[in-house]
Amino acid sequence: MEDLSGEIARPPRPLTVSELVGGVRELLEEELGRVQVVGEVSNLFRAASGHSYFTLKDDRAQIKAALFRGSAARIPFDLEEGLEFVVHGEVTLYVQRGDLQIIVRRLEPVGQGALQLAFEQMRERLAAEGLFDATRKRGIPAFPRRVGVVTSPAGAAVRDVVRVSGDRFPATPLLVSPTRVQGDGAEDEIARALARLERIDDIDVILLVRGGGSLEDLWAFNTERVARAIHACPIPVVSGVGHETDVTIADLVADARAATPSAAAMLALPDGDAWRDQVEGLAGRLRRGLAGGLERGRQRLATARARLHAHAPAARLAVDRSRFDAAERALRRLAAAALADRSGRSVQLHARLARAAAGVVPPRRSRRDQLDDRLRRAGPLAVWLRRQRLSEAVARLDALSPLGVLSRGYAIARGPDGRVLHRAQELAPGDSVRVRLSEGEFEAEVTGTVPAPTGGPDRSRR
Repeated sequence: MEDLSGEIARPPRPLTVSELVGGVRELLEEELGRVQVVGEVSNLFRAASGHSYFTLKDDRAQIKAALFRGSAARIPFDLEEGLEFVVHGEVTLYVQRGDLQIIVRRLEPVGQGALQLAFEQMRERLAAEGLFDATRKRGIPAFPRRVGVVTSPAGAAVRDVVRVSGDRFPATPLLVSPTRVQGDGAEDEIARALARLERIDDIDVILLVRGGGSLEDLWAFNTERVARAIHACPIPVVSGVGHETDVTIADLVADARAATPSAAAMLALPDGDAWRDQVEGLAGRLRRGLAGGLERGRQRLATARARLHAHAPAARLAVDRSRFDAAERALRRLAAAALADRSGRSVQLHARLARAAAGVVPPRRSRRDQLDDRLRRAGPLAVWLRRQRLSEAVARLDALSPLGVLSRGYAIARGPDGRVLHRAQELAPGDSVRVRLSEGEFEAEVTGTVPAPTGGPDRSRR
């Protein structure tokens, strides 16, 4: 072949495969540069080296993608198949296989933020492990010896905790374990601050607090490092992160969650005023109960004394003596009346005799004699009858009187508790016995007991 100059043109040199693929890669990288591609993740593979490989596809095409370990470390969430992302990276050609692929530098979830996705993934994974279970959460002590506080010493949260502590229960000391609460590496500092408090014996509860902020500001409390540090802490942890609407992974793992740092301090510290009112109320109830109990005791004692006095042998003897005296007086009155009646009739007879002698009434000697005989017979008989009744009353009185029984050689024995004894089995060697005789009492110590003879009367129920 000749050109216009008359020289013969040489045919072009054939390219090697490496040259061709390398040229295409350079052309792609120079012409396209960094691109943004929307697609769904599929065929995800995580290598032991930390690199991830997957296919990014839509409904009509697909392209391979590679996420290397360095870029993956900067992504807060985990790749999952089926999720749709906006991929930021460079289009290149994998020379060894001639595959077209994207080197991924950054990913953004479609429809939600990266941090929100990471939060949801973290919550699902830790919930499946049981870190949020209510059964593992411990109670907050009512009166902690000392309260640990994990927060920034320069933040507003620590001032809120100190203020609430002074208002509610200033006697409880606070110990601040300082840490950063946001920024790169803050999660490691928070975990170390918790570990420092775990080594102190008198820390009974820990407050993990910080003020409000964006999801990015609070992200240290959404990390797995902090979640597992709270879960492993042997001391109950109260979380008060952000505002009322903020919910972090730390809140879900903690033993108790408060809406704000101030609320966390109120939850961990007792209310001194409320406890003081309760103690005063209980003291009042105790005083009233003691006063009422003493008064009821006095009344029961007075009633028991009255009953004891009424049933005591001396009291019963006094009653019997009173009855005897009354019967004696009645008998004397009857005897006096009988004698007076006899004397009156005698006077009347003598008067009638006198009148008869004077001629006023004719004398009736037989009637007078009869009356004299009746009077002589009636007087001694009445006296004898009254004396018989008196003797019978005295005999009944003696039969009923305990002193009468005692005078016949019997005794009344009372055990250590003051009860009257009926059986020897009620005593044991060494017991003290008080014995009442007809005259006086004495105390004795039991050295042994003899059972009742068989076949004898059973007095166990007397």
